[in-house]
Amino acid sequence: MLRRRRSSVVHAVLFFAAVALPLAAAEPWPQCGNGGGTYTAGSTYETNLKNLSLALRANASSSPTLFASDFLGSAPDTVYGLLLCRGDMNSSNCANCGTRVGDDVGQFCNRAMDMALVYDHCYARFSNKGDFLKSMHNSLQSSTPLMSGTNITSTDVAGYDRAVTELLNDTVRYAVENSARLFATGQRVGTDPGFRNIYSMAQCWEMSPVTCRSCLDDLVGRWWKTFPTNVEGARVDGDRCHLRSELAPFYTVDPMVRLQADGLIKPASAPVPPELVPATGGKNNSASKILVIILPTVAVAIVAAISLCIWNVRKKRRLAKYSRPDRTEDFESVKSALLSLASLQVATDNFHKSKKIGEGGIR
Repeated sequence: MLRRRRSSVVHAVLFFAAVALPLAAAEPWPQCGNGGGTYTAGSTYETNLKNLSLALRANASSSPTLFASDFLGSAPDTVYGLLLCRGDMNSSNCANCGTRVGDDVGQFCNRAMDMALVYDHCYARFSNKGDFLKSMHNSLQSSTPLMSGTNITSTDVAGYDRAVTELLNDTVRYAVENSARLFATGQRVGTDPGFRNIYSMAQCWEMSPVTCRSCLDDLVGRWWKTFPTNVEGARVDGDRCHLRSELAPFYTVDPMVRLQADGLIKPASAPVPPELVPATGGKNNSASKILVIILPTVAVAIVAAISLCIWNVRKKRRLAKYSRPDRTEDFESVKSALLSLASLQVATDNFHKSKKIGEGGIR
């Protein structure tokens, strides 16, 4: 279970005071801004806030990146907002989380104009100022750190901290170098029974890979300054990037990064898009299926024909080879016969009558 931690700036570094709020019971976890002012029930601002949340739900759930940002209304009732769904969610999951945002947006923070709502499957931010939509980093006011209410059972806290940091760094690297959606999941398998498996997730949106890495590296660098070193699970959700680690699996896809205790990276399966839409219609699909069946058959027939031709050629060559000695033998026989006839002519004086056999001729 996770509980919320509120933030304050001390020497330009965030430290958080723990508030005991169980994750499942407390969702969403609101982050209420300071100095943004409040709105009244039934005001134009409240109407714009509700309508914007509905628009963000529709746009994010239909977007390949599961992200949407927009604004609605004119000053002083302009509302700016964004909605991001977790990278392993599909369109339906994203729409469901967006519905919860619409239901909850007026129920928290005592109608503060500047607020963030954090859910397990999505993150929403609303404000009467649009600066957060232009920023490339999480703002200190909206960053929402959450941590589990339990600690690891292992006594090797230093080893655990190194393992988490290593996994977070590799997950960040994969998200910015191998994912067009700037999203990655990770898993580390170790030998210590106190933290045999560690799971991670990193995500950015609406920024370049270089800026994404800067945003996530900042979270990694502040991780153990923000959370106790023996905490089982922790996460930070903000306007531009998210980072999370747990001892239990929490995402719905295969890990994109796999680590062993020795630090060697094992190859992981490529991320599968949540939804695949056929690019062609039914007739083209049927034609494709027919081609898939016919082409291999034709290929086999061609190969068989070529093989038969080659076999016939080789057979003829073998026959020709074996027939040559027979012709030679026949020629030698004829030659031998001719020589015998010549000898006979000499011996019989060209077959003279006086040389007839049995009559005083050859004996």
